[in-house]
Amino acid sequence: MQSAPAFAGRPGAFLSRAESWLDARGRGAWIAAMVLGFILFWPVGLAFVLYMTMSGKWSLGRGAVRSVSRMGGTGNAAFDSYKEATLRRLEDEQRAFEEFLQRLREAKDKAEFDQFMDEQSKPRGDDDAREVA
Repeated sequence: MQSAPAFAGRPGAFLSRAESWLDARGRGAWIAAMVLGFILFWPVGLAFVLYMTMSGKWSLGRGAVRSVSRMGGTGNAAFDSYKEATLRRLEDEQRAFEEFLQRLREAKDKAEFDQFMDEQSKPRGDDDAREVA
């Protein structure tokens, strides 16, 4: 009697068994699988990285915050309203700062242009001496 292959059955059985096997061996096994995946076949390693980041296996710091902010809400109405107000305030501050930088650039350009025009309008002593001679 022939036994069925390890990946027979439901389509994700092999992946779930591989995940269980790696989870049982800890974070080092996941890292080793990714490194070997990149060395042997880089899309496999990329798939591991994507899987781990999307499944929350890694704490990504600000990336995790970005994924929460992309979601509809946290379920806490007070926090969600605070978050929206803070994001709105930060966007307004960023917009105001960018407008300030634009005005600063325009003022610098105008000052440089005015200086250039002043230099062009000044009579040059060298040119006058050559014309007389």
